[in-house]
Amino acid sequence: MPLRFAPLHSPKHCLSSRPLPIPLSAVAKKSSKKSAEDAFSPILPSAAPVEHKPVDDLYSDWFLDYASYVILERAVPHINDGLKPVHRRILHSMDELEDGRYNKVANVVGNTMKYHPHGDASIGDAMVQLGQKDLLIDTQGNWGNTLTGDNAAAPRYIEARLSKFALDVVFSPKVTEWAASYDGRNKEPVTLPVKFPLLLAQGVEGIAVGLSCRILPHNFIELCDASIAALRGEEFNLLPDFISGGIMDATDYNGGMRGGRIRVRAKIEEGAKKNMLVITEIPYGTTTGGLMDSIVAANEKGKIKIARVDDNTSDKVEIVVQLPSGTDTEQTIQALYAFTDCEISLSPNAVVIQDDKPRFMNVNELLKASAENTKKILGQELEILLGELNEKWHFSSLEKIFIENRIYRRIEECETWEAVMEAIWKGLKPHLVLLKREVTNDDVARLTEIKIKRISKFNSFEADTQIRELEEEIAQVQKFLKQLTKFTVAHFEQLKKTYGPGRERRTVISSFDRVAAAEVIIQGETLYLNAKDGFAGTSLKREGDPVCKCSPLDDVIFFTKDGTMSVTKAAAKFFVGKNPHYINLFKKDDEAVYTMIYRDGRQGSLMAKRFRVGGITRDKEYILTKGTPGSAVLYFIRHETEEESNAQNVIVHLKPALYLRNLSIKFPFNSIAIKGRESQGNIITKHAVDRVVREPKNGESAS
Repeated sequence: MPLRFAPLHSPKHCLSSRPLPIPLSAVAKKSSKKSAEDAFSPILPSAAPVEHKPVDDLYSDWFLDYASYVILERAVPHINDGLKPVHRRILHSMDELEDGRYNKVANVVGNTMKYHPHGDASIGDAMVQLGQKDLLIDTQGNWGNTLTGDNAAAPRYIEARLSKFALDVVFSPKVTEWAASYDGRNKEPVTLPVKFPLLLAQGVEGIAVGLSCRILPHNFIELCDASIAALRGEEFNLLPDFISGGIMDATDYNGGMRGGRIRVRAKIEEGAKKNMLVITEIPYGTTTGGLMDSIVAANEKGKIKIARVDDNTSDKVEIVVQLPSGTDTEQTIQALYAFTDCEISLSPNAVVIQDDKPRFMNVNELLKASAENTKKILGQELEILLGELNEKWHFSSLEKIFIENRIYRRIEECETWEAVMEAIWKGLKPHLVLLKREVTNDDVARLTEIKIKRISKFNSFEADTQIRELEEEIAQVQKFLKQLTKFTVAHFEQLKKTYGPGRERRTVISSFDRVAAAEVIIQGETLYLNAKDGFAGTSLKREGDPVCKCSPLDDVIFFTKDGTMSVTKAAAKFFVGKNPHYINLFKKDDEAVYTMIYRDGRQGSLMAKRFRVGGITRDKEYILTKGTPGSAVLYFIRHETEEESNAQNVIVHLKPALYLRNLSIKFPFNSIAIKGRESQGNIITKHAVDRVVREPKNGESAS
């Protein structure tokens, strides 16, 4: 069932507005002569019929109302200003208290509760988040540390005021749409007239009912440039930028929409001393404490080897990782990316509220919408300014006419208000053609409020100068309105010039492959084989022979005497069959050639095959023979390359038999083709075989 969204400021959003069940105190007190059932009948108005509705329908409606409320009023930002309601109310409250000085955060929180009914804790946390983004709020005191994860001090100990940037781009009361607060005592902005893509600059996360939002932060300067490009109709492409820096692969960013993903890595450098690594930047969303914990956990699991890790972070990240002597630093760096939070994956989901409904949009669309909204707001401000300048010019001109022509003397002998108004109108009549609009009674009444002191000090030259300046300003504003796009471009250029220095890109855009964990994990364990009992594993040190070094991520391949093959995960102990022909680590891209000679059944033909393993399913048993009961592998060898396999021959020794003169057969491997493991092989002989040995090369003895 699709969600139904009520209007943004509907009373249905307030859960407390829903009627509650009738309490027992409202039950009518009946006469003792009436039945007990009647005694508990509620008092209802006789004119209001009772509507019966199934309980499941009621809860369905209530759930949809609640889901709509959470999405629209709490979790998802609005497209116009990029703010959630709590952030919008905090900024509006700070603007109310703004006097250029710092305010206690506790005072701001208390004032915000006039608009936000969800408690001081939620307001305080949201305000700290705004302050830590270092854009809208000028902070003072301990506001925590996003790098280390340290919390901010209590609201009564820290102070804040609006930043100059916020005062420049966020507020404009004359173009703001207002609505009543939740209790009707105050007015709050529906959205703030933000003249900047604030949503993309700060980023936002929110979880609603059946819907989540995650918009990553972007670079301030790049947003200004992209806004200018959008206004000019030019192409642009936005990618995230994080205050914590790091290295980012945004190949699959997908414009910040669902299904996209970016990977972010820490910046790891070799230290000044040998066997030392220094982490100077961390991925977005992580902290130095969490990063260190992930490194220690990977070390304890044997995935990496470290001697010590120290956190020296203050205003900049500095995590020092000491490595054991002889450690390969490059491999350790790759292992840190593979097994710790030094590399993380982020999945964006850009969704905003537009027309009282959630809408999924990519970041380029959001930027274009913000640029057009900025243009619209600037146009509204210019229209208002033009109206104010015209009014100012109108009254200045009217005042000049009133004083220069001594019209004020006409009212000296008037005894009634009507006579005063009539006298002024009569004096103004010859000069009305000089004005740009009609004169109203309010204009005339305002002339009567001019003080005699101003009239006595009136200077015609200064009045003319003031009127000329107003006319120049009016002409300038009219020019801006005619060239509104150019004016908006100049607005973003000024923002970039004023607030851009120091906000250069911190996250390096790069492209890197995912680290294969199996290739970089430390092989700190040994694989042992107990051939007699048919077991292998890392825990068989006392009863087994060492085979090779391994790690918990490695795969082990083994071939049994009856002609089967299996691949399994390296473990403490697993069954491989008694006296297996071959056991070792297995790599998926293994190009080795395996040669096998086997007897088909107990008295069948001698078969030979060469094959590569290819793709496998772990813990599945693959039969390499024809599957005849009693089959046995008489010879098995592994060659790294095809050339090695081609150069090898074997000698097949036959059992003596009647009329059999030649008891040995030389068999070259290159006489059969290399096929898949499913091939059954070629017949070497149908005679009974005593043994198969490798042909000795020059200087070697037969084996």
